[in-house]
Amino acid sequence: MHASISAPGLVLMATFVGFGGLMHDIGFPIVAGVLSTILIWALPAQVILIGGLAAGASLPALAIAVCLSGVRLFPMVVSLMPLMRGRRSNIVVELICAHFVAVTLWVEGFRILPGVAREGRPAFTIGIGTGLIGISCAGTLLGFYLTSALPGPLAVALLLVTPISFTILLVRNAKAAVDWLAIGLGAALSPLVANSPGGLDLFWSGVGGGTLAFFAMRLWKRRRA
Repeated sequence: MHASISAPGLVLMATFVGFGGLMHDIGFPIVAGVLSTILIWALPAQVILIGGLAAGASLPALAIAVCLSGVRLFPMVVSLMPLMRGRRSNIVVELICAHFVAVTLWVEGFRILPGVAREGRPAFTIGIGTGLIGISCAGTLLGFYLTSALPGPLAVALLLVTPISFTILLVRNAKAAVDWLAIGLGAALSPLVANSPGGLDLFWSGVGGGTLAFFAMRLWKRRRA
């Protein structure tokens, strides 16, 4: 949990301050908003939820939209799970760890988990995940109750802090040529997949850019050989 109090964690808190302000502006209950942070734990899906409720969308349609938005996190879970798993497989513990995987934990997991003893990785993942959710809930409460002192444009701008931070962290963690190629191709695909149904633009740009980079590097290595 101590590891969650970091620059990415504080960026996450600032983002959820904006989410709390947005909730207040549309009259969304604070208890339900905090529960959405704990249970959904994905800001785009949470914005879809409260925005849809404010617009009068049907609950089944919103449930489908939130689920589709969460699909973008699936590749993150798959790629990070080998690092979160302990010496022995435990499906219950692994499912709990998977719940905490979002953009911030995914980036921080690749940075921190390799240095953690294997038997302690599941507990460490749950600890840092719990800390990040706690920070986010605090930001949600702060934004909701201080919204009168938070200008509307600033509350909306704070929602962009996490994507900007995520991009910076991706660049910081890039080491191999394929990493840089994946970032470049993902960025190039972003305008083409913007406004994808279900909020899957990040999923398509990330998976598409990474897949293209993988096959491009394999083709390049074959030609060199």
